[in-house]
Amino acid sequence: MVYAKFINVLRQVPTVVKVLPLETPKEEEAEKDSERVIDYIYEPSAEEILLTLLPKYVGSQIYHAMLEGKASEFGARMTAMGNATENAKELINNLTMVMNKVRQAAITDEILDIVGGAEALKK
Repeated sequence: MVYAKFINVLRQVPTVVKVLPLETPKEEEAEKDSERVIDYIYEPSAEEILLTLLPKYVGSQIYHAMLEGKASEFGARMTAMGNATENAKELINNLTMVMNKVRQAAITDEILDIVGGAEALKK
């Protein structure tokens, strides 16, 4: 199974997990466990327990991968929307500055026309 493992909002790691077939413990772990082997009697039988738990285990592994993928997607969306918001704010500030400069230039031109007309009338 391949999914994006969620680390944090800015980091998701592609992950590969082998779900089936299940692997037995490695030799080193088996040697450690062999020192304390206890023979249990199961009711129902060990096979029945395995047949009941295996589908639940596989289902939970798939569900976990889906949740990790969804969290990664939401993190990526949140980051993208944050960047888009910052870019929009910067664009609005730049356009506001340009608009204010153009308006100020128009006002200055009108004042110069009024002053120039008043000076022409005085002469």
